Amino acid sequence: MISKLGFYGGQGSVTGANFVLDTGDLKLMVDCGLVQGDRFAEAVNREPFDYNPSEVDILLVTHAHADHIGRIPKLVKEGFRGIIYSTEPTKALAEVMFADAYKIMLFEEEKYGNERLYEKENIQEALGLWKTVTYNEDIYFSDLVSGCFTDGGHIMGSAMVHIKRQGKKIVFTGDVGNVPQPLLNPPTIPKDYDYLVMESVYGDRSHEEVNERTSLLHQYIEDARRRNGTLIIPAFSLERTQAMLLEINNLVESGTMKPLPVFLDSPLAIKVTDIYQNYIPYMKESVQKQIKTGDDIFAFSGLSFTRTVADSREIHKTRGAKIIIAGSGMSHGGRIQEHEKRYLEDEKTILLLVGYQAVGSLGRRIEDGAKRVRIGDSDVKVRAKVARIRGYSGHADREQLIDLVAKGGDEAKQVFVTMGEEKSSLHLVQRLRDYLGINAIAPSLGEEIEIDF
Repeated sequence: MISKLGFYGGQGSVTGANFVLDTGDLKLMVDCGLVQGDRFAEAVNREPFDYNPSEVDILLVTHAHADHIGRIPKLVKEGFRGIIYSTEPTKALAEVMFADAYKIMLFEEEKYGNERLYEKENIQEALGLWKTVTYNEDIYFSDLVSGCFTDGGHIMGSAMVHIKRQGKKIVFTGDVGNVPQPLLNPPTIPKDYDYLVMESVYGDRSHEEVNERTSLLHQYIEDARRRNGTLIIPAFSLERTQAMLLEINNLVESGTMKPLPVFLDSPLAIKVTDIYQNYIPYMKESVQKQIKTGDDIFAFSGLSFTRTVADSREIHKTRGAKIIIAGSGMSHGGRIQEHEKRYLEDEKTILLLVGYQAVGSLGRRIEDGAKRVRIGDSDVKVRAKVARIRGYSGHADREQLIDLVAKGGDEAKQVFVTMGEEKSSLHLVQRLRDYLGINAIAPSLGEEIEIDF
């Protein structure tokens, strides 16, 4: 039987994941994410979908990052009335991510005149269509089509999507977790599939600092202490912030590091951290055991949560060495920009990047060595030390991605490499062909490919 697989986002780009599998009698979508760059509501996100949303029957959500869920309310606004499936943590996290996104859209509408992608009621409509399942639970979409979710190891509740039809199987990896993760189990290797749609964020490079990441973090903290300066960590509110809190908690609680003021300056990250507390069984066993011994991994000496703008503005009054963790992770919005405006011109400051910086983002320009950047209405000189720890990436690197296919792709008819910058995707395609003899391709944006499914 022939089905059509449409690639409508995440081709030649890390962000904007959006795939549609049309079996002829059923249309299943995997993810519906934002294209992200310098602003939250990039113009491309306001363009019409390449398909009729009202014809989509099922939406399967891999995880709650904005580049995978950010256009779901827009999909609903434009006619989608099917069923949305995800794990329970993904739905809980999506709810707070949508609320935060709406606030940002209102701000950008007022400041830049950007049209909103959707209305508040579209968020509630989307959540009303949402059903949750557990890992490995069978889901029956029709008499012929079924599926399940398995652990993606990327963020809390992240999943790979398996879709089965009359003995054939296609797997969508979503974002594949880096190994090891501070909080989470490694991804479950998918096996016995005919087709694989996989990510390639780091398809052309390796994470060389995974084993050293904790000691490197400690070094940068102590460097900030010696400088009597500020360590600024732009961190994604979802997962990266919680990983940073766990790492600093362990350094303090073990006596390895003397406490110093640490400010979590992100209302969204604080809400996400509260949700993490509700889903401890989704954390890896060693962390669960740590919590059972009485260690509150998200609370330690020196840590303060700054929930209000007034609290955020008070941070600079804390003299001496301090750590500020704030969003967004790529510095394209949020409170991190106010801290960067204040501290980047200070040579005592260390800006520590612990996540991927997309092309076009402020974080990427700083990472690439810009000596002067525009932040809002301010022209800011970059005199701070800019540091990078690649080992905290939430994404699998080249070797891990190749290993994922090597361990489960023996029967694969074809592997579709997506969700990466063009050079990363093409590099991984070539590696899969050369090293594993896999029929791998990198589809183009908007391409529709017929598969035997």
